[in-house]
Amino acid sequence: MNDAFDDLMAIEADIRRAAQALLRQQRSDGHWVFELEADATIPAEYILLRQYLGEPDDPELERKIGVYLRRIQGMHGGWPLFHGGEFDISATVKAYFCLKMIGDSPDAPHMARARAAILAAGGAWRANVFTRILLAQFGELAWRHVPTIPVELVLLPRWFPIHLSRMSYWARTVMVPLLVLAALRVRARNPRGIRIQELFAATAKAPPKAPTHRKRGWALFFNGLDGVLKVVEPLWPKALRRRAIERCAAFVTERLNGEDGLGAIYPAMANAVMMYDALGHPPEHPHRAIARRAIDKLLVIRADEAYCQPCVSPVWDTALAIHAMMDVGSEEAVAAARRGLGWLLPLQELELKGDWAERRPDVRPGGWAFQYRNAHYPDLDDTAVVVMAMDRARREFRAGNGYDQAVSRGAEWTVGLQSRNGGWGAFDADNVDHYLNNIPFADHGALLDPPTADVSARCVSMMAQLGETAASPAMRTGLDYLRREQAADGSWFGRWGVNYVYGTWSALCALNAAGLGGSDPCVRKAADWLIAIQNPDGGWGEDCTSYKLDYRGYEAAPSNASQTAWALLGLMAAGEVDHPAVARGIAYLQQTQEATGLWRQDAYTGGGFPRVFYLRYHGYPAFFPLWALARYRNLKRGNVRRALLGM
Repeated sequence: MNDAFDDLMAIEADIRRAAQALLRQQRSDGHWVFELEADATIPAEYILLRQYLGEPDDPELERKIGVYLRRIQGMHGGWPLFHGGEFDISATVKAYFCLKMIGDSPDAPHMARARAAILAAGGAWRANVFTRILLAQFGELAWRHVPTIPVELVLLPRWFPIHLSRMSYWARTVMVPLLVLAALRVRARNPRGIRIQELFAATAKAPPKAPTHRKRGWALFFNGLDGVLKVVEPLWPKALRRRAIERCAAFVTERLNGEDGLGAIYPAMANAVMMYDALGHPPEHPHRAIARRAIDKLLVIRADEAYCQPCVSPVWDTALAIHAMMDVGSEEAVAAARRGLGWLLPLQELELKGDWAERRPDVRPGGWAFQYRNAHYPDLDDTAVVVMAMDRARREFRAGNGYDQAVSRGAEWTVGLQSRNGGWGAFDADNVDHYLNNIPFADHGALLDPPTADVSARCVSMMAQLGETAASPAMRTGLDYLRREQAADGSWFGRWGVNYVYGTWSALCALNAAGLGGSDPCVRKAADWLIAIQNPDGGWGEDCTSYKLDYRGYEAAPSNASQTAWALLGLMAAGEVDHPAVARGIAYLQQTQEATGLWRQDAYTGGGFPRVFYLRYHGYPAFFPLWALARYRNLKRGNVRRALLGM
């Protein structure tokens, strides 16, 4: 008994240190926002955007971005898509171009190694579509090597099989200004005259091999269509082209989103600036100027290095930090959680019907975005997590009825966007026209936003926490969807987090909230799977390569703090708080906690687009391990009520 008491006292001290560290990072207005890091492509594109526009030089910023890019170069000579990852030709071409642009000699050892790796992979011809578009803009290759995406696409009727409304929100916001750029083909100013022809192997002038996500029949059809379009596009009536360009410009301007930017994601924001430039708007034009300012807000500038984020995650960071603080439960932590909720409350979108209303016109708005503002594109994952946090405040901390309307409208919007198969996508309902991923432009395989287990689990968790039972059609079909999505080994695929550990944690929380205990076959199988993949050091880890193998399953990796926390939270949701695996996982978190109260983590555990784009959430090792430790303490003390909540 004394040993158990001493163990809990030690955990209590660790919780206190971690909570204080998280409190120190809360902003004065109550919110949290941590850095969101991607790969080399975004900072490289930022420098190349400045040169495309011919903007004034900023030697110090260029120097710092150069330091960052050289630091993250891989041992293979190129640049990976995540920490420790394999060579990626597209990221490497962009990083090389950027470094040469800012003055690195092609003969420098790091540049020679990168060039050799690119040529060994077939040369810059083998880069992905977005990279080849950039190279075409700089005149490094001809536009005929880029899939044709006619701007007149925006004039097609809603019922047409290829229509923007059938694509994901990120595809729409990136593609619409890009359609204008592809139509006008404005050449980059490139005032320094930097070229990278040395990256093109003379023996490899064919486009890349069709990605594995493409189906042979569809690929043949769309490749044939691309060939036809290349022939007939110059014959299109000029008046029709002007009308299409005007439609694109109107789309972008309506969704410009102030200094938070089009879609609040870097690629769309950069394309918007270049579109306004191509349309002849000078830098001081209001639309172009605000679009350009939005990009600079993504910069992270430190004393010695700098990079550009793909977007920011304040709503997500704040909502998850609030849940961790609520589990901590101290007076100071609860006060911080309330400040965070006060910051979140006015960010709910209650008026504007965004693009999601194309498929659900009768649903009232009520969601939260991932970023500070993104009114046209709230997302279901954030909304469910925020609603659960506000409901917890009402249940656990006597917050009164101040959150009642926000909770009601958020839940109404979430349920209203359930897809026909019972699951939920991140931003849209029934975004499932999978044939579109076969068009040549979509070599990333991420043109759609179909339902996924992790987002669906969050929505089911929210409904269960709010009192919905299996008698509710939405809850019943949501649970059925989760059961169907469980893999044979007991895990669930994680779309927005890496990967099966993330998906399984999410699903177990949902099943727990819905009242399914450890004896349920789905729960038992998932818990056994998590226990089976625990590393010898007591932690859990999973590499982004689990997305590279056609989703064949979990790929073991060294333990890290956030994935260990997910596994622990999942096991505790499955009723396994007393299992030795949980004790070993808690011990791993205690042993790896640093003197600052935080955990070091270089691993990328966030998903952007499986196979092509990953994220390092700097906040994950700040709040998830704290959350797991606090949840463990609460359960060991017998506070079962907390564990029955949705997260």
